[in-house]
Amino acid sequence: MNPETSKQIDDFLERREEICEGLFEQFEETLGVVPFILPILRERPDSFVFNGLGDLYTFNPESMDRLTAELIAVAAAAATGADGCLKVHIGAAVKEGATREQVRDTISIAALVGKTGILGGAFRVMGTALREDE
Repeated sequence: MNPETSKQIDDFLERREEICEGLFEQFEETLGVVPFILPILRERPDSFVFNGLGDLYTFNPESMDRLTAELIAVAAAAATGADGCLKVHIGAAVKEGATREQVRDTISIAALVGKTGILGGAFRVMGTALREDE
């Protein structure tokens, strides 16, 4: 890394505590809560300030509204079995105006895609295994 970039990063990190506080406030405003993982991640403030900023920008995409972004987060959390994230993002989606029906349908679509992923992979293995047994 060139010295000028290194100095800019060092200057930025001198304000790490102030930035961490601001990130917590923004996460609470965006999600309605501070997810329990954030205080743990903050134990490494140099990493947290960069990752937290990136996460906030990702959660506020330029190409879609907040409701759509939250419904995508609901689908991803449901598909990966991240129950804590699912609860947080359902709350955030409702805060953005999601109806019960929209949340239900989002979870149903995520489950359908997850199911087909399981079936596709399992049936490929089954086909290979049964051909080997013949």
